[in-house]
Amino acid sequence: VQLQASGGGLVQAGGSLRLSCAASGSIFSVNAMGWYRQAPGKQRELVAAITSGGRTNYAASVKGRFTISRDNAKNAVYLQMNSLKPEDTAVYYCNADVFGPRGGMDYWGKGTQVTVSS
Repeated sequence: VQLQASGGGLVQAGGSLRLSCAASGSIFSVNAMGWYRQAPGKQRELVAAITSGGRTNYAASVKGRFTISRDNAKNAVYLQMNSLKPEDTAVYYCNADVFGPRGGMDYWGKGTQVTVSS
């Protein structure tokens, strides 16, 4: 199973970006999917997560600015980021809890850089 993320880049404060991530490979079903981020010198933290049924969870720092969604038919998850702030600068990683031939496993994408300039 592979997770391919895209959509990062450089944006000015107040701008928007949309991250996309799709899972591919031997997949029976995808349970929770989410986005994490890691800024230089900091630990990786949860940004947002979504269950297969559409229940969402957000970090307090992004609530009201970011929206997570998913397309179950495509095994894809998206993160719409609005009103971006310099403190949102980080490498963003997608994560998926995938059930496949070997049972349930947790997978990570390679990460996409988001840089917000002031």
